[in-house]
Amino acid sequence: MPEELSASAQKVQNALTELGYAYRVQELPHSTRTAVEAAQAIGCQVAQIVKSLVFRSKHSNQAILVVASGSNRVNEKQLAASLGEPIERATPEFVREQTGFAIGGVPPLAHANRLRTFVDEDLLQYSQVWAAAGTPFAIFGLEPAELVKMTGGEVTAIK
Repeated sequence: MPEELSASAQKVQNALTELGYAYRVQELPHSTRTAVEAAQAIGCQVAQIVKSLVFRSKHSNQAILVVASGSNRVNEKQLAASLGEPIERATPEFVREQTGFAIGGVPPLAHANRLRTFVDEDLLQYSQVWAAAGTPFAIFGLEPAELVKMTGGEVTAIK
């Protein structure tokens, strides 16, 4: 009999199910808070980890979600140019307010508010990637093309 998921992980599982995806959220005994920790816990490449990073646009105060390959660093100047306004990394409070999740467990879906989303094109080279699922110990595997669909994200160069 499968163990029950924590409330935040269950919220992600419910969203996946409601959207018609058969992906299953797993809660692991080891932290998946960082891309390196997640890759070690799962046994995959760091580049296959989906980092969900939230930025705040400085003028419009809009939350921007970037789902990036775990091995890539976001080019913030390029992202700001795409948005047409400066950005900054969001505070933990802003992230929780906009997504409903704490940093270290932010999933690519099931957010409190709709976020404009950018998907790292480098993720599309893999047959499977792994994303956070609401807590620093919860993850789910998925196909990158489905990540683009479920987030409604714009595929772009991130690094």
